[in-house]
Amino acid sequence: MKKLVHALVLTGLVGTSTFVMAAEESPHSLSANVGLYSDYVFRGISQTGGEPAIQGGLDYSHASGFYLGTWASNVGWLEDFQGYTKGNVEIDVYGGFRGDIGSTGLAFDVGAIQYMYPGDHPSAITKADTSEIYAALGWKWFTVKYSRYISDEVFGFANADGSDYLALSASMPVGETGLTLGASWGTFTFENNSAQDYDDWKISAAYDMGKLTPVMDGVSVGVAFTDTDANAANWTEFAPPVGNSEFLGDSTTTVWLSKSF
Repeated sequence: MKKLVHALVLTGLVGTSTFVMAAEESPHSLSANVGLYSDYVFRGISQTGGEPAIQGGLDYSHASGFYLGTWASNVGWLEDFQGYTKGNVEIDVYGGFRGDIGSTGLAFDVGAIQYMYPGDHPSAITKADTSEIYAALGWKWFTVKYSRYISDEVFGFANADGSDYLALSASMPVGETGLTLGASWGTFTFENNSAQDYDDWKISAAYDMGKLTPVMDGVSVGVAFTDTDANAANWTEFAPPVGNSEFLGDSTTTVWLSKSF
């Protein structure tokens, strides 16, 4: 009987250990997203000139807070306004570290991102490729983020090293309805190109379709209105083609459908 008890105890311990090991979660995680947008608007400026965009990304995260990711979208401004040929894609690569600040309820995020625009461009045109570092601080539904550009070229503007962008944003869920309301304001300051400085703002609403049926889990639909105070007369690098009165900083309403995995 004594041996039987010992055997049962040992079996129980081994079984418990095995269960704990099986329940441990991996510190590594991967996620992906894809979306269809009626317009690609970045910091108040349309990147597709009011045309639809297909976007998608892949992200890796570690339990320590370290992350890496890449994201891509079609764009139109390089060919329409900058004279690029085969320049209809934006590819971003980014990485950083994020986490909570003790028990304060605050969260931080610091990192860097490289915006890449493959394609051939005229020798007289400044390349659009841009390098950015950023730091963000969040509390509940609110986030403040500061971005600084460390490349000489900033989205087609030359000698713009030191330009920066400051953004305040809020994203608030409406109870358990699946609806999330958002608002943001940002200000872009260009080094050596102050005539191009501008503010932008956005209001948005997104709905989690998974609230309707599990089949739609990860699917969301949304709408956003954006506008800027950018002066088209000062944005000579993005002057509309002859016969086209379009300005990429005009107000616009965007709708989208996205899926996360």
